[in-house]
Amino acid sequence: MKRIAIQGIEGSFHDIAAHQFFGDEEIELICCSTFEQVFATLRQDPTVIGMVAIENTIAGSLLHNYELLRDSGAAIVGEHKLRIKHSFMCLPSDDWADLTEVHSHPVALMQCREFLERHETLKVVEASDTAGAARTIADGQLHGHAAIGSAHVAELYGLKVLEQGIETNKHNFTRFLVFSSPSRANLLRNILAADKASIVFSLPHEEGSLSQVLSILSFYKLNLTKIQSLPIIGREWEYMFYVDIQFSDYTRYSQGIDAIRPLTSGLKILGEYQHGKESI
Repeated sequence: MKRIAIQGIEGSFHDIAAHQFFGDEEIELICCSTFEQVFATLRQDPTVIGMVAIENTIAGSLLHNYELLRDSGAAIVGEHKLRIKHSFMCLPSDDWADLTEVHSHPVALMQCREFLERHETLKVVEASDTAGAARTIADGQLHGHAAIGSAHVAELYGLKVLEQGIETNKHNFTRFLVFSSPSRANLLRNILAADKASIVFSLPHEEGSLSQVLSILSFYKLNLTKIQSLPIIGREWEYMFYVDIQFSDYTRYSQGIDAIRPLTSGLKILGEYQHGKESI
C-alpha cells in the first residue's frame, strides 16, 4: 500500500487527484493542514509519497510550492491534471431560503465569482480548505451555512447539493505534482515513458542571458510548456527560473540540458516523468 501525503482532508480536491492518479492501487492518505507539513512528512519518512497542487488554469501558479519543492530535495515522479467542478451544498434540512453565508477556500470562492454575484445576500467566509468547510458544517450542524466544494465531499459528509457546476470557467483545471525522496524515485516512475522534465536554475543579471538559454532549448526542439520566475531573496533583480520541458527524444533532451548548463547557475533537474493528461 502506498502512503500519500496531501494538503487537506478526505473529500478535498487533493484527495480526488490522488485516487485518480493511482487508479486501482490501494493508497492510504496522510492528511496535512499545510503544504509545509506535506514536505515535512516526507523528510520524516522517506517511504511516503507527496502530492501537491502547483498551478491552476484560472488562479495561476502556487509560487510558494515551487520553493518548497526545490528546498525539499524531492524528485518529481508524475503529474495529474484535475478538472475542478464546484458544487454548492448545505445541511439536508436547509434550503435556499435558509442560507445566510457560504464558506470555502479563497481560490474556490474566486473561481465561483459569478455564482456568488448572483447570490449577493450570502456572506462570503474564507476557510482553509473546501472539504474542511463542508465537514465543519456537517459536524456542527450549522444551519444557514453553505459550503463550496466537490460533489464528492457532499456525499462524504452527508450534505445536500443545491447546485452543481457553479464554477465560472468550465475549463478549470488544477495541475498536481507527485514526488518522492530521490532514493525511491526510480522505483515509482517509468523512466522509459518519461517525456517531460521540470528544471530550475538562476542566471547572471546580464543582457540576453535568458534568451540564450531559450534559443538553445529551441535548437534542440524542446517544448517549453511553462516558465516561472521567482526572485532570489537578498539578491536584488536576480531570479530563479522554473521551467517545464516536454520532449519526444530523451537523448536530445539530455543534450539540450548539457548545452545550457554552462550558461546557468545551480541548474537542478527536479524530475523527469510522463506528462499527465487532463481528467474530465
